Amino acid sequence: QVQLVESGGGLVQPGGSLSLSCAASGSIFSRNAMGWYRQAPGKQRELVAAVTSAGATNYANSVKGRFTISRDNAKNTVSLQMNSLKPEDTAVYYCNIQYDIAAAQNMGVILYDYDHWGQGTQVTVSS
Repeated sequence: QVQLVESGGGLVQPGGSLSLSCAASGSIFSRNAMGWYRQAPGKQRELVAAVTSAGATNYANSVKGRFTISRDNAKNTVSLQMNSLKPEDTAVYYCNIQYDIAAAQNMGVILYDYDHWGQGTQVTVSS
């Protein structure tokens, strides 16, 4: 069973910084993308940033230049450094891991799940 455990988050003033971390444990398919999503009250969950096991990154336009995602493949961890935070960044942030289904098929690996989620951590940006 795969578990994602998040840490970090909290309350910060506008313009401040926070760092989120997520550690994945269990039976994890090596070809994957780890990332962060967020959900604000009354809004849909949206992708913030993701990084593949090969190192390719993807950011939401709203966080480009302010947030940096990184991962440690050996430890199955992903981190999100958030700088120049704005009130609109306030949300519950969720860690996610998604498997590369095509890679699994090519490698003959049977996947029983395609993605996993953390429990979420609150980030509040307010003065």
